[in-house]
Order: sequence, then C-alpha cells, then structure tokens
Amino acid sequence: MAALTDFIARIFCGPSPVQQGLDPAELEADWLIIGLGNPGAKYAATRHNVGYMAVDDVLAQGGDVLEPVRGMDLEVAPLRWGDTRVLAVRTITFMNLSGDPIAPLARALGVAADHIIVIHDELDLPANKIRLKQGGNENGHNGLKSLTHNLGTRDYVRVRIGIARPPKGSSIPDYVLAPVDAGPGFDTAIATAAEAAQLIATQGLVQAQNRIHSR
Repeated sequence: MAALTDFIARIFCGPSPVQQGLDPAELEADWLIIGLGNPGAKYAATRHNVGYMAVDDVLAQGGDVLEPVRGMDLEVAPLRWGDTRVLAVRTITFMNLSGDPIAPLARALGVAADHIIVIHDELDLPANKIRLKQGGNENGHNGLKSLTHNLGTRDYVRVRIGIARPPKGSSIPDYVLAPVDAGPGFDTAIATAAEAAQLIATQGLVQAQNRIHSR
C-alpha cells in the first residue's frame, strides 16, 4: 500500500522538493564566485543585479547553466579552469539575505573567505568602472552586510562594478532598483567583471588587479 501511495503522489504531485536539484554532499570547489542580486524578472535589469549579470557572463563562456541545490536557497554551476575547481553561485534570496545560504555552503565545502569572490554593484565607483579588493567596509551594501554577518569576516574578495551615485537628494534604494544604463560601456564592464573573477581564481588577486586596474 505504501508503494502505491508513493506512486500516486509522484503522478499527481511530482517529485518531493528534497529530491530535486544537486546533492550538496557531491559538490566540490576551491573557489566560490558569487553574483549578488535580487531574484525575479522585476529586478533582472536593475543596477543592483549587475552581480547576477556578471555570473551569467562567466557561465556563457562555456555554455554552463545554474542548477538548484537541495535544501539551499541558491543555484550553482560547477566549473573547472585547468586544475582549479570553481563553483559559480547565485542566491535565490533577496539581497539583504545573501549571506544566509552562502555561509553554510562555504562551510560545507571548506572554502575560506579569501577564496570567496563576490561580484556586486558599487555606488562609490564611476559607472562601469571595475575594481578588485579583499576585505574592507560594506559601504551600506545590504548584500555585503549579510555576507559579513554570516561569514563572520570581511576578508572575502570583491569584484566591484561601478554604478555611480544618484543625483544629490535622490533615493538610493530607488536608484539601485532602477534599470541599468545599458550600452557598449556597460556590456564591457560586465564582461570585465566576469574576466576579473576568473583571473582571481586562476592567477590570484594581485595579478588580477594588475590586469584589470590598468584599463
């Protein structure tokens, strides 16, 4: 009777949610590349989602796709660049909860903060400027605040995509949740951010800074 009940449940309800997605126990990584953003079509083209866009660019190089992970609010794509194992990651939580799934993933994989690359929007850089650094303040960025809180450190690596500040007196939340100023310069910035993440993982932060900051 139990087998029949299970069969009927599969027919009418589909597989159990715990059976869907990648098994976290089978994931391996030397580096995590995390794109910050908000899920859903409403936010897809906004300034706050440039981290998502850069991860999409990373994946496009090899035709890889993100898949859900069982029991975790994130999607991942395992990549291999030479001998380096990389996990491209996009959370499916909202920005201010970004650290909630990332910290358990990093702990489960044994990935230290200095091997976590976070791609995010940066108000304090001119639009489309890319800068790389490790650690430092969050500068009011709620996604970074959540990561710092949950990881217990600021020592993760950042790929910062400049979006500039809004005009004086404008609402910052409205500004970051407004559509990006698309165009060739923006497309180049996203591609450069994706390249920067790969350079960090394969050649180290200093080499990546030398290459990217000279542009």
